[in-house]
Amino acid sequence: MKSTRGEKIFYFVNSFILLLLGITCLFPLINTIALSLSDLQPIASGRVTFYPIGWNTDAFSMLFGGTRIIPAFWNSVVITVVGVIFSMSVTIMTAYPLSRRIFFGRRFFTLAMVFTMLFSGGLIPTYLVVKSLGLVNSYFAIWLPALVSTYNLLVMRTFFENIPDEIDDAARIDGCTEWTYLQKVVIPLSMPAIATLTLFYAVGFWNAFMNVLIYINETSKYNLTVLVQNMIQSQSLLQEIVSTGEQVQVVPESLKAAGVLVMVIPMLVVYPFLQKYFVKGVMLGSIKG
Repeated sequence: MKSTRGEKIFYFVNSFILLLLGITCLFPLINTIALSLSDLQPIASGRVTFYPIGWNTDAFSMLFGGTRIIPAFWNSVVITVVGVIFSMSVTIMTAYPLSRRIFFGRRFFTLAMVFTMLFSGGLIPTYLVVKSLGLVNSYFAIWLPALVSTYNLLVMRTFFENIPDEIDDAARIDGCTEWTYLQKVVIPLSMPAIATLTLFYAVGFWNAFMNVLIYINETSKYNLTVLVQNMIQSQSLLQEIVSTGEQVQVVPESLKAAGVLVMVIPMLVVYPFLQKYFVKGVMLGSIKG
């Protein structure tokens, strides 16, 4: 159907506004890239905006050679990969029985989990529980409190409920048990939702900050988020790193920008591979029909 003149004007204005918002969102990232690759003088004089002035990769050389960025990177990878495996496994195993109409107490357990979205014990009781379990200074103190997101659980449960009953009946006729049905039928059909929630959990664990700061005591176990935050907040630490560099011309702002990029780039690389499932997974798991 041909668009009217009013619709064309609306689409043009809407696209223009979205373009401006997109540029506004991208500007901090573009500016960070420019700062990390620019020469010392343009950064010091504040002339760096959208593109690097000069070309200087000393900030990355100093970051990888003079800081604990590589161990922190692997700490973040361990926290993210193991955390996602734990969280997705528990989310799937919990959402499946809640999606089954024959499950006794289905409504009670669902309401109990929704209750946790409205009320929580708070920081101090949570810390006391983690400490009493002997998990302080262990990554389990990060994984267990964030094991299941109630929102993600409800999305997964609703997605499972939308699988047609005819598929269930056919699987039962073929002799599928509950475990076989979940493994061979439900999970393959739910890959859009699983990919979407995997991205949600991965971003959460990769950007974990407060839990690491509270529960992890050894600096050798810090992840990228905490390390970069310490670099940004501690001017004395930055000056010490810069002063130890040999034949390297770097200002603290360039080193900060390089650290932020190392922290952000992995998620930017992963997101395009899961983006095609993102909208489909959320939409199909958010409505019942």
